[in-house]
Amino acid sequence: MTVPQRLLAGFFVFAGAMHFIRPREYAAMMPPEFPRHRESVIVSGVAEVVGGLAVASERTRPFARWWLLGLLAAVYPANIDMAMRPEIHPGLERVPRWLLWARLPLQPLAAVWVWRATRD
Repeated sequence: MTVPQRLLAGFFVFAGAMHFIRPREYAAMMPPEFPRHRESVIVSGVAEVVGGLAVASERTRPFARWWLLGLLAAVYPANIDMAMRPEIHPGLERVPRWLLWARLPLQPLAAVWVWRATRD
C-alpha cells in the first residue's frame, strides 16, 4: 500500500469509528427532517469503516473507490444543510458560520483524494 492509500484507509476507519464514540455529534449534523438519526449514524459509521478497510487490499480497492465516492456524495447534503441552517443543528451555534461554509470544498477534495489513492 502506498502512503496516500494508508492515510485514506486510516482516515475513513477513524472517521467511521468516531460515529460510535461520539454518536450525538454525528446525529446533530443530520437535518431534522431526515428520519432515524441513530440508525443513520450507525450505518454511515459502518460504511466509512468498510470503505477504509477496502482501501487496504488491492483486490477490494476498486470497490472502495466507488463505495467512498458514493458515501461522500450521500453525506454532502447534510454538510450543506449545516452551513445554511446551523441554528437547527444542536451544538453548531458554537461553531463559527464561516467554518461551516469553509468545510464544503473539502468534500470534493476528499473525492479527488479517494479517486487518486484508489487507482492502481
